[in-house]
Parts: sequence; C-alpha cells; structure tokens
Amino acid sequence: MADVLNNKDEVGHILVQVQDDLRQLKKNLVRMTVQQNGEVLDIQALDTAISRTENGIRRHAEDYLKTINNQVLTLPCIEEAEKKIAPAKPVKWQPTYETIPNARPPKIQISGLSPGEKHKSAFIMRLLNNACHPKNKEIMQQNYGIQFPHLQKRNGASVGTQRVVTGPALGNFAATHGGLPKQLHSKSLPECEHTNAALQPSASDLSSVQTSPQPKAVHVLQREDSGQRNTDESEKACKREMDVSSDRMALGRSSSESPTSRNMRTPPPSAASASSDNRVLTHGLARLTPLNLQSIPVQAAVSKYPFTIVEGQIDPDAPDYCRFKKQYCLCWVAIVDALDQLQRMLLDFAVPLARVCGERLAACVQSSELNWRGSRGRCAQVEKLLSVLENRDEVWNLMCQSGQRYKGNGGHQAAAVCIQTCWRRYSARTAYLLQLRPKWAAKIIAMSLLKRAKLGHLKESLQAARLRQLENYRTRAESLADNWKHITSAKRTIIHVPSLGYSQHQRLSHRGFDVLQNTQMGRLCDIRDENVEVIYVSPVCLGEDVLQYYTHLLGLQTAIELGDASAPESNCAKRFTILMPEAMEYFSTRNMCLASLLKYSPRTLKRIKNLIQGKQAYMIGGVTHIDDLAVADELEVPLLGTEPAVAQLYGTKSGGRRIFSSAGVDVPPGKWDIYTLEQLYEGLAQLMTEHMEVQRWLFKIDSEVGGRGTAYCDVSYLKCRPWAQQEFIRHGPKQWRTSLPQVREPVMIKFLEEVPHLLASYARPANTSCYTTWTCFLEHFLREGGVIEAFPPSDSVTCLTVDLLVEPGGDVHMLSCGDQLRGPSGLEVVGCTVPQSSICPDVLHTICNSIGQACQQRFIMGHLSIDLVTFLDPSNLEQQQTSVTSRFAVMCTRLLHTNLSLVYYSTFFLMCKAQGIGYDVKARQGTVFALHDSRDRRSLGMLTISENLQGALLTFARNLSVIHQEISAPNMQGANNFKDLIKDIEEILGMTIQNQTTSQEEKEIPAVGSEQLSPHKPHRSTPNKST
Repeated sequence: MADVLNNKDEVGHILVQVQDDLRQLKKNLVRMTVQQNGEVLDIQALDTAISRTENGIRRHAEDYLKTINNQVLTLPCIEEAEKKIAPAKPVKWQPTYETIPNARPPKIQISGLSPGEKHKSAFIMRLLNNACHPKNKEIMQQNYGIQFPHLQKRNGASVGTQRVVTGPALGNFAATHGGLPKQLHSKSLPECEHTNAALQPSASDLSSVQTSPQPKAVHVLQREDSGQRNTDESEKACKREMDVSSDRMALGRSSSESPTSRNMRTPPPSAASASSDNRVLTHGLARLTPLNLQSIPVQAAVSKYPFTIVEGQIDPDAPDYCRFKKQYCLCWVAIVDALDQLQRMLLDFAVPLARVCGERLAACVQSSELNWRGSRGRCAQVEKLLSVLENRDEVWNLMCQSGQRYKGNGGHQAAAVCIQTCWRRYSARTAYLLQLRPKWAAKIIAMSLLKRAKLGHLKESLQAARLRQLENYRTRAESLADNWKHITSAKRTIIHVPSLGYSQHQRLSHRGFDVLQNTQMGRLCDIRDENVEVIYVSPVCLGEDVLQYYTHLLGLQTAIELGDASAPESNCAKRFTILMPEAMEYFSTRNMCLASLLKYSPRTLKRIKNLIQGKQAYMIGGVTHIDDLAVADELEVPLLGTEPAVAQLYGTKSGGRRIFSSAGVDVPPGKWDIYTLEQLYEGLAQLMTEHMEVQRWLFKIDSEVGGRGTAYCDVSYLKCRPWAQQEFIRHGPKQWRTSLPQVREPVMIKFLEEVPHLLASYARPANTSCYTTWTCFLEHFLREGGVIEAFPPSDSVTCLTVDLLVEPGGDVHMLSCGDQLRGPSGLEVVGCTVPQSSICPDVLHTICNSIGQACQQRFIMGHLSIDLVTFLDPSNLEQQQTSVTSRFAVMCTRLLHTNLSLVYYSTFFLMCKAQGIGYDVKARQGTVFALHDSRDRRSLGMLTISENLQGALLTFARNLSVIHQEISAPNMQGANNFKDLIKDIEEILGMTIQNQTTSQEEKEIPAVGSEQLSPHKPHRSTPNKST
C-alpha cells in the first residue's frame, strides 16, 4: 500500500485508462459480426471475462480511493485582495497532484469515502436529478457524453436561493461518539454503514468524479458592482436563480422567502470559494423583533424527517430520529450542538412535547443561523431555536406562562436566584435612597434658602427703589406747587402719558385696551397756548396718515380764529411730538398700561430727555400707576397727579362716596365697602326698609369704570312688598324715617328673608359682555368690594360729567361739563352733549368747588372726572330754566364699528366729503373726527358743533346713519354701537321738543336769540362717581 501511495498519480491514471478501454471494448463487441471466416465466436464468454476483469480493477480502484481520501490535506493560505478586480470567470482552485502526497502525516485511516467526497457525490447527484439546473447539461456532457439541447429560460419570479454549504471533514464516524451527549449515543451504526456504502461511486463514474476532495462554491447571486458582463447564458442563470425544490439542503426554508429575508452564516471559505464570495451580493440581516414569532417564516409543507422531544429528552432508538440522523450524517456534529441547545431550553421550561422539523433544523445549522453569539444574544437564540419546531406556537405559549421557567430543570435554583436578585436590588436601592435622602434634603434646603435670600434681596431693592421714587415725587410735587403760577405763565413742555393704571384683571378684560388709552388724543390741543409744547406718548402705532391728519387739524387754529379758510396754517407742527415706546413690540399681548411700557423703553426715555433738556417740563398721566412715578423719576420731572396708593383708595366707588360725604354733597342712599354676602343681604334689606319709595337698587363694583361693573334689581318682585307698602303708608313718610327701629323691624325681617331669593332670581348685570350672569358678577363684587346705591325714583333722569383740575397751588378749575348719552341699558356712557343743560351753572360750580377742596385735603390733585345725576324731586316738581349764549356740541370718544377696519382713512374722508360731512371754518360748525389707531381702525371719535343743541344732535345722528350705510351691506351689518346712539338721540330730541312746547304754553315766553330750554330741569343733583 506504501508503493501505491508513492505512485498514486500514475496508478490512478492507469486505472482510469483501463476502465475506459474496457468500456470501449464492450461497446465494440455489440457492433461485431457474429460469424467471421465461417467460425462462430462465443461473445458471452468474452463478455464474462471482461466483466470479471472490470470488477477486479474496480476493487483495486476502491482501495486506492479509500487510501487517498483518508489523508489530511492542507490548503494554501488565503489572502483576499480587497481592491482586486474580479476576473471575467471565477477561478477554480485545483491543486496539482504532485503537491498532495505527504503534505501532512495522515491522522486516522478509515475505510470508505471521506465525508467531503460523500458530500460532493451527493451534490452532483442532486444536480443530475434537477434537469432545470444550469449545471445539469454540463455535468451530463462531461460525465456521460450526452449533449442536451439548450432549454428556454424560465420567466417569472425567481425562486429564493441559498448557498450550498459543505460541512466539516470528519474522520471515522465512530470517533464522533465521544463528542455526543450520552442520550444521543447509538448502540450500533448499521444504517450509517449502509449509507456510506450507498454513497460510494461506481467504477463507471470514476471519470466524472475528481479523485481528491476539491471544495467548490456554487454561485447563487450576481454582485451588483461586478464588472463581469460577457459570461455565457448558463453561467448567468446559475448565479441568479437556483431551484431549491429538489435541493434537500434547502429544506426548512419557505419557497417564497426572498433573499433579503435572511443572512446565511457559512464556515470560513476555501481558497476557491474566497474569490467567488467577493462577487456574491451581500444582503443585510433581516431585523427580527425579539421573540416575535410572527416574523419567523414557517414552512407550510409537511416535514419529511420530523422527530419528537419528550420532556426535553430525545430517544436515540426512535425510528424517526434514526431516519433523520441517517439523512444528515454529514453535518451531524453541528446538528448535535443545536439539539443540545434545544434540549436545554425545553428542559428549562418543562415543555412536555416538542415536534422538530428535521429539514428546518438542518438548514439552520448549515447556514449557521443558530450561531447566536455574534447576533443579538439570548433573544435571538430563542427565536431561532423555536423556528425549527413544528408546534412552536404551543411551545411559545407554554413558555410565556408565568412561572413556567421555575417548573423546569433547575427551576428551584432559578427561582431562588431571582428572589435573591430582586431582594438584593431592592435592599441596595433602598439603602442608596436612604443615603441620598439627607443629601437631597440638604440640597433642597440650601436652594430654597438661597432662592429666598435672593428674592428677599430683590424685594428689598424694589421697595427701596419705589420708596426713593415716592420721596422724589413728593419733593418735586412741593416744588411744583410753589412754582405753579410761574410755570403756567412761562414757556413749558407738557409730557402727556395717557396711561390707565387699572388692575391686571381689568386690563385683561378690556378688548382693545391700547386703543382705550389712546382715546385721549385731544390732549394735543394744549398747544393752543403758544407757550406750550406737547410731547404725547402714544400707546398704539400711528401711521403717517394719522400724523398728517392731526398736523393739518391743529394747523387750522389761525383759520378758525380769523374765520377765513384761506388763512395759512400755523406752525403748530413744531410744537408737538408724538412718540411710541419700542416696548409695544415685545409686550403686544400683555395689555400693559402705557407707563409700564414706557418704563421698559430706554430709547424713548432717552429721546424725551433730549427733547426737554434745558426746558421747564412736567408730566401728566392718567389713572396713576406705580410705574408713573418710575418714569417721572427717570425723566427727573414732576408728576401732576395723585400718589398711586391714594388714587387707588379714593378712585373707587366707595372712595368717591367718602369724598362726597365729606364735601357735604347729596349722595343717593346706599352702603359701601361691601365684601361679604351677609353685608350685602343685610345692607340691602335695611336700605329697602328705610327708603320704601325706591323701586330699583344698583350694585357697583369698586374698581370698574364706564358702567361695566353695574347690576340692578327691582323690588317689585318681593312677595311682602304690598304689605310693607301698607305699613309705610299707615305710618307716613316722615314718621317712618324718624320712628324707632322697632317700628321698621318686622318689615326688615320680612325683606331679609326674601332678599337671597330676590337677588338670585331677578338681579341682572347691566353689561352682559363683561359679566354674563349674576353669579359671575357676585363673585367679582365680593372679591373686589362694591357699593349699593338707589336708582333715582323719577322717570326723568339725566347724568352729566364734569372735568376738574385741582392745581398744586390749591385752586379748582372746571375744564368741561356735559350731559351724558347713555347706552341701551341706561347705565353705560357712550357720549355727551356740551355744555350741560341739566343743572344751574352756579349750583354746579358750588358742588365742584366743594368736591375739589375735599380732594385737596386728601392730597388728591391733577385732573378729575366727576359723574352727577340730576332728576325731578318727587316732593318739588318745579322746573328751573337757564339761558346760555354759547355753542353746543355732541361728542363721543368711542364709536365702534367693525366694518370701519375695511376702509382706509383716505377713503373714509373722501366718502365723508362726498356726503357733506365736514367742518365749516367760516361758520365754525360741522364735524371733526378723532382717529385712534392706524391698524385696526375699528374705533374713532366724533364731535359735532352747532349753534343749538337740536342742530348738534341732528348732525350727529345723521352722520352716524350715513357712515353706517356707506360701510355696511344688508348681509354684513357688523358689530357697532351706532344704532343705540341714534335711538338715544331721537329720544332726547323728542323730549327737547316736548319741553319747549310745554314751556311756551305755560309761561308764554317767546323764543328770543339763542335761548335754549333744557330737556330735563332738575331740582336737585347728586354726584354719582369720582375718578
């Protein structure tokens, strides 16, 4: 046998040549003539001799192949060039036979074919059985000389392919028993030996089978970046598709599975396959959700080699298991490892029965899918192990049951470990938190103390700054009072800041609060004094059209004085400046008062300082706010106004009643400083008992203005009202008021019982846009405080407004007075007629002086607005007449119409000019508008001037009607207060005409000159409000 090994190459060639010669001789015998030269040849004997010789040669060839195949061969080192261009055809590595002998000493000599040769032969047989495989024609032609015709390439979706992987070379099969688990050891291997014998090639196939195991890679995909384009059609078909229906190594895979659904892991490639692998398209690993069994493909076909695992154990003598082992004996070592993992998992979870799909298990092992260590760990391993089970859903559901792991192998120990782990984690976490708790507490305490200290320091600094500002205000106020007469007679600069320092709730509840502040644009008229320069700070952005309008309007002063429209305009534009704080851009939605905006506008403050530098100046605000003092202190000018605290105290309804009472002015019956429900019920019951003649009672919130926070309730809904009236009539009005409280006590008790129900059922807010229900109104009333007042017991009620100036020197000046135009509720002011004609001027002057002196005593100075109510006294129905020789005007500062925003001011003035709405300079009468803003344009002011009250009212009503018709359509009327004003003016005109007719009939006094009769001639007046 040693001689055979030394000359194995020559012997192999000789044996092959002899077999070919014998096979050719047998073919020639068939074509020979039976008789030759008259003699009969014994062909059967010759054929028998040839067969005997062929069998002998075959036995020698088998011994030779066993000797050669059992040697351990060493392959050359593989060095893959990363950037090497692939050749046109795959290079197949084929070692020369001269380099094989004695390369390595043989390990173990075994009989029969080697595992590599068995695998090679089985693979070739599968290719021969698959007529559609591209290599089938080539192998048939090489091995058997049969040339098949070229078949048409199949169309349609390519079948999912996979790599044919060669298993590791095995020595003697008996040697593998040492690496198997004890439960997998078989007693004998007769079937395996039969399998080895069946896989041995016949002598007739020796020419088609290489004598040494040559690894060869089967290409299943074409690399996208490969430059190979000139390969033949069969080679391309071999690379792109492969029919796996006949490939037993591909069992366990779904035929519809795309190549991208899995990534096969193969053993290290051989030298021949290393270069070909570079040309194979590598697909990404399909990302499976951990333990998501739905994502694992399952073969629908029935397994040919199934076997069962009962209680985590495999029966090695089971026929199905032996059949599976016989089929996949070539890769049995890897399968044993997979089975060991599967058994351990089933034992751990006490799975009673598991049915394994042999083909799927073999496919996973051959593709190295169960090599989970390079994957996602334990989850990936469980996924892949469950994928080889036919009853994987049942197994998975069982494994997912709570506590199932602790029923299996080592369950008690696993449970103990889990309990100990949880307890140790809990103990460690608890100890850690306990250790951190003092640190956290100390950190929180330190941060709180630091925050409190910083906040306290900030409060102290703010208080110190405000105290300093207040002291500076008082110092400058004293200097202003001492020099007031000199200041008013010299050239001076007035800084107008029309700020409304309302509370935050009031500011946020006002829609268009910035426009409301800018309704005081009339302050620009201070420049009628040639010694005055005006700096007006606007709370809204004014465009060039508005600025040009006011420049032209104020320039008409000379023309109006001369009565000549052709007179040149005065140079008043140089004496007024309109500034807009830059903080409006940053706080546009905050509804901040103008003083606060100016405080945070350093550029505007700097410009004002430059404008007043070296000049005598003082500042006039609106409703004083704490920021007014900050602005005045920053500008270093005195403030003509009241301290914020004093203004907040006496600027309310309750504060106004205190001032009126101290001034000796008649006030309507009522109670003030109401903050609780008991005060409200008891006060109302007491007032209704003492003043039985009052039919309606008013409830006013202290901080509200303009009739917003007013509600009313009629006493006619009281059930005990008729009985109380009888008691009042029985005692008489004088005795009722002067009698002892015991006389009125029964009536008061009855009223007190019914007051809660009366208010809850019949009290109504006057302005439902601010307070929709009595409950909402009552909540704000009790939180902010309020007053209860009697509504005048008369059908003829007129309200008037008086504007006063309490000078720092102590003098009181009446700046304007006018009768109010009321809204539909009768409690909301929308305009006024100037001058007032409801009360005697001397009486009004006396009242104003008394109120002014009372305000001065309380350090209230600056501009004040007082509301008075006049009505006919039921005890004295005489009317007084007053004669005035001045012009009349109707004024409204807040005309609202949403459709005005659709019209630009230039178009609006053209429309008014076309309708005859304008001002006659020569006649000194007509209409003048006050523009408030350039953005929304929904609000404007209007002033009509005429020689008599009726003319002014008629002009005002006509202008409203014309403007409404011009800017409105039948289907777009818009929200406005034009109709309510027109209705109120019509009522006043009717009453005026009726009063004139009645007066002429009774006294027969002809109308002479410009004598006008008042629409309401009251006998008494009562102040209603002071701000």
